[in-house]
Amino acid sequence: MITGERMAAVDANAAALGVPRKQLMESSGHAVAREVRTIVDPGARVVVVAGRGNNGGDAFVAARFLDDYDVTTVLLGRAERIGTDIARENWAALEQAEYETRAVTDSSEFDRDAEGFGLTDADVIVDAMLGTGISGDLREPAATAAGAINETDATVVAVDVPSGFDADGGDHADNGVEADRVVTFHDSKPGLEDLEATVTVADIGIPAAAERFVGPGDVDLARPDGREGRPFIIGGGPYTGAPALAAQAALRGGADLSFVAAPDSVASEIQGYTEDLIVQPYEHDVLRPEVADDLLETAERYDNVVVIGPGLGDAEETLAATQEFLESSTGRVVVDADALAVVPDLETDATLVCTPNRGELARMGGPDTDDLAAAADEIEAFAAELGHVVLAKGANDVITDGERTRISRSGTVGMKVGGTGDTLAGLVAALLEDTEPLEAAAAAAHVNGLAGERLAQRDGHGFVASEVVNELPAVLWGGSDE
Repeated sequence: MITGERMAAVDANAAALGVPRKQLMESSGHAVAREVRTIVDPGARVVVVAGRGNNGGDAFVAARFLDDYDVTTVLLGRAERIGTDIARENWAALEQAEYETRAVTDSSEFDRDAEGFGLTDADVIVDAMLGTGISGDLREPAATAAGAINETDATVVAVDVPSGFDADGGDHADNGVEADRVVTFHDSKPGLEDLEATVTVADIGIPAAAERFVGPGDVDLARPDGREGRPFIIGGGPYTGAPALAAQAALRGGADLSFVAAPDSVASEIQGYTEDLIVQPYEHDVLRPEVADDLLETAERYDNVVVIGPGLGDAEETLAATQEFLESSTGRVVVDADALAVVPDLETDATLVCTPNRGELARMGGPDTDDLAAAADEIEAFAAELGHVVLAKGANDVITDGERTRISRSGTVGMKVGGTGDTLAGLVAALLEDTEPLEAAAAAAHVNGLAGERLAQRDGHGFVASEVVNELPAVLWGGSDE
């Protein structure tokens, strides 16, 4: 089962792996044509009703595989407004090869001339108006087209999902297409099994690696649309650079503001790294249990995503305060560095993303290995036991929620330099503001690694973590690994 949103990410990842969308569209269209062939014999009347997106493009391809049928392809909208290059190319192929095509720009044409479209005597109607990216009640001209389709006696074959179907939530619009059959691609979509339709899952050649390995589609899924969120970094004491790096990375990842709660003995030093941070000092030289309640109240009052651990140290009172904070929290928390030590014995309602390196993972009770990718199944089982998302950091990062696992292969040996784990924690926090934990962690790991790769092209292994921070926006909003 895969949501429409996740499917778009997998498509993008497949393209980055060398399987272009045009090739996938060809396979999708062929699968739709095969379904039509199982319903009616050659010579039967087939009407394709297509929109201007890639869903329509799949249907344009299908029409080319139905040469021995009486096929009319109806485009809803103007051809020059077809939304993607590959869909536009496949529409042009139909026109240039003199297939029967027709463009409809006004819904009234369906009311006036349903017979002229061939709908009234169609044996099969292919619904390719709207795909997985659009949900809710249909608007014109799709609404009128759907009504006309539903009134016919034809067998209706939907491409990927029926028009008006929400491939993320499983809802179906009241005025959506009532399909008899659905040809969905790569994997079934949530809610399709509840329709009164026969669902066929077509393998269109997407490699398993497109789901397993983090790629540009995962970054697209997690990329903030604008500025949002105010991460709250609880760190510092023995060390000052770590919380400053995490807080700056959160800003570079799209946060509005970035707060650091730190002992007053080091607060001014942390503030000195940059004027962009808001540093909130508390008494004592390290984090202690007596301030945990105040920090939790602040975090939950403002619904902050919290990062706890960078630079905290492992003093007994600090770990006790960390445990008290996490056990009482109900929010979203990125747990890093020394704070990870309390997680295995923790009972909490908080949503945790734990970011251990290889040594920290082993000390938490996870697999002790130099090759995290080879131990991905063991790490997944460990995350399931913990009940939290684990982002295990190594040459390849393993990100898992105990059921689903992704591997990020980005990065370079130069990222062994101190502080790059802190930048990652801050970036996870920024993306957690509007993205579910596994997706946020996977995208952050990939972006952080790509930032290092960009620096390595210029500086070899000589870059530092603060430079990774400054490189994050170029990767997140302007760069790609394709």
